[in-house]
Amino acid sequence: MIRSGHEFKRALKSEFLNTDLAIVGGGMSGICAAITAARQGLKVTLVQDRPVLGGNASSEVRLWMLGATSHMGNNNRWSREGGVIDEILVENMYRNPEGNPVILDMILLDKVTREKNITLLLNTAVYAIEKTDADSIKEIKAFCSQNSTEYAINAPLFCDASGDGVLGFLSGAAFRMGAESRDEFHELMAPDAAYGELLGHSLYFYSKDTGRPVTFIPPAFAVDVQKEIPRFKSFNAKEHGCKLWWVEHGGRLDTVHDTEKIKWELWKVIYGVWDYIKNSGNFPEAENLTLEWVGMIPGKRESRRFEGDYMLAQPDLIGQKVHNDAVAYGGWSIDLHPADGVFSERPPCNQWHSKGIFQIPYRCYYSRNINNLFIAGRIISVSHVAFGATRVMATCAYGAQAVAVAAALCLKHGKQPAELYRQGYLPELQRELMKTGQYIPGVSLQDEQDLARRAQLTGSSALRFNGFDRNRLLFKRLTVSAAQLLPLPAGKVPVFSLPVIAGAATTLNATLRSSSRTGNFTPDVILAARDIPLNAGQQETRIDFETTLDKAQYVFVCFGLNETVELGYSEQRITGLLSVFNGVNKAVSNNGKQVAPEHSGADSFEFWCPQRRPEGQNLALELSDPVAVFGADNLLNGTDRPVAGPNAWVADIRDPAPYVELSWNEAQPVKKINLIFDADTDHAMESVLMTHPETVMPFCVRNYYIEDDQGRVLYEKKGNYQTRNEVLFDHPVPTKKLKIVFEHPSSDVPASLFAIRCYA
Repeated sequence: MIRSGHEFKRALKSEFLNTDLAIVGGGMSGICAAITAARQGLKVTLVQDRPVLGGNASSEVRLWMLGATSHMGNNNRWSREGGVIDEILVENMYRNPEGNPVILDMILLDKVTREKNITLLLNTAVYAIEKTDADSIKEIKAFCSQNSTEYAINAPLFCDASGDGVLGFLSGAAFRMGAESRDEFHELMAPDAAYGELLGHSLYFYSKDTGRPVTFIPPAFAVDVQKEIPRFKSFNAKEHGCKLWWVEHGGRLDTVHDTEKIKWELWKVIYGVWDYIKNSGNFPEAENLTLEWVGMIPGKRESRRFEGDYMLAQPDLIGQKVHNDAVAYGGWSIDLHPADGVFSERPPCNQWHSKGIFQIPYRCYYSRNINNLFIAGRIISVSHVAFGATRVMATCAYGAQAVAVAAALCLKHGKQPAELYRQGYLPELQRELMKTGQYIPGVSLQDEQDLARRAQLTGSSALRFNGFDRNRLLFKRLTVSAAQLLPLPAGKVPVFSLPVIAGAATTLNATLRSSSRTGNFTPDVILAARDIPLNAGQQETRIDFETTLDKAQYVFVCFGLNETVELGYSEQRITGLLSVFNGVNKAVSNNGKQVAPEHSGADSFEFWCPQRRPEGQNLALELSDPVAVFGADNLLNGTDRPVAGPNAWVADIRDPAPYVELSWNEAQPVKKINLIFDADTDHAMESVLMTHPETVMPFCVRNYYIEDDQGRVLYEKKGNYQTRNEVLFDHPVPTKKLKIVFEHPSSDVPASLFAIRCYA
């Protein structure tokens, strides 16, 4: 029993924590920064003011994680972010294909608590800081409402991933709110006052079919959406969750300090919407529906943005500017919303895509005036216009991983964040990042410590692609233009043939296209065109474009819309090969073609996008000459996804036990082996709400084992589904040879591998 008298003064319980890196904010950016830093050997304290992790991705908000893949509705092929954010998305796909946000909460907690170097403080809010001088943070003070404890957290380095930038704000870091003028960064998309300078908040709701009629009596505060919401006719009973992203408000208010006020306005709208759906008589299909869940905290889009040594802007994105300090990339559209949100008569968003992904430089990830402060998430150093593209969660998390590796290098070399850039440490930062699985556009991993680079590398076989298997041929009507994306070497383009069925005599238009920029997948260059006469019935077409390529690259073999024609498709799927279609994806303002307004600074071009499985079969093309671009030499080229070529070793499907082998003249002390598999970086893997047809990507090798020079099995893996496998031995294994033997993922998919790396 505890008894107490009337002490003059009492104090809350207090704890002092010493850490290497203190991270404020437990959204996806803070999570990925913490895990990455912990794996770099740093002692990390992660401070989160909510009871769960994930921020806008959590069950409290329920927004899907997305980034450069953009619902697979743009031309950014194989662009899903790598490293820890990829690991989490792939894990969620495996354990939670239904997109249950509560299961995602569990996965995120599991990922963080598995890391012994992370101290996690939930329900803990930062409220004050101490500084050693005007330009440096000494410690942060935080309070946990659940255990009534104050924390003082001391660290040499801090990262603000809090969304509103509470740490940056308290420290005096330079920041901005609102939109820049058109002239400051030469941004033709900069909004005027009528459109508004801030994006608002959104609240979501979930409905549930109870199997019997359900009534709804609205609260007194519910708005009449038919009178107050100009877009009220857009509501329907079938949409819920983050498909209602456009139920937005707050862009005319202070999106930091007015958040509670904004939440109440959104509650008024949400309950008014449900009243409209249940009681207007316009939705008989909603008779058995009940309101199962309404968000308690709003999903916030925009508030403060902090200034680094560089501010990313519209010309960087549209022009895909190259930065020598690139550490991350984005690929979401420049996605701006009217400040009046759901109360506006304007379209709910303006989305303008670039022709490919864009680099984000390291200089955007630290404060320009607080020496030991990293910034991560949506608050990084970008203009309001560029923020429209960089604010999405997977892009935010990707940059946060770069912050974590940079923090490790700062401590290793005794440097502050800006000094890594100013004193020439960027090549080391880029190299160490890529070793963690971070793809940086235009940069390849050349690691002198990698023992595999000193070895002789062979493969038991390599695919010489001369066409797709036709054992199970499908025919699909050409209702939208279709294309096969193929990697070809420099030289003469092979002759293609394809089985087709014509309902009547007609002409099939075929074009050979490429991208004007290496690494892009926007087919904006027509290399050749042919009109192919067809007779009624099934036949084999022959397409000779009679052209040559001056360099190895991806090309598009395109067939124009013709509803009289059915094209043949194959069930075979191969790493680095993909069919794409000039269709429509309204989720990302893709109407088949982007027609940029005059004087907008955006480009006009066509969208050629894949279909989600189980659709998206490859066109059953055959080639006159086999394409040999899948050799084992790809495993050492330092690029772990298709870019200008497939960058993968792909075995011959007829090889019964495909393997790759590393051999050295003298025994090497192998302690660690990294293998990079194909978990389909073209698949968006939306984390909640949407369901997915698979738990494991069809290209991913499930089973393999590793032998040494004596034929002894050093390691065996069954049931793999992750992109990156790290094999770590307790002690270095001396061997002159490593042989990795794989099983084909299926009879339709040959075994493949992007990279093998070995370390002592």
